[in-house]
Amino acid sequence: MNPTHSGLIWRKASRSSAEGQNCVEVATLSDGGRAVRDSKNPGGPILTFTPDEWDAFIGGAKDGEFG
Repeated sequence: MNPTHSGLIWRKASRSSAEGQNCVEVATLSDGGRAVRDSKNPGGPILTFTPDEWDAFIGGAKDGEFG
């Protein structure tokens, strides 16, 4: 894990499946951005988004841009 990501408070995404499959966790970064990881592999890769990138991602998801 990236040392700058230690101490983050992770929460399971509300749209993750109830069976524990296909789960992602999200943490708020100090600059207002977000970090995202696979809950089944918490020591694995972490995607980070700036606040503007996160807003664009959430807006696109709400608008159905991703399928």
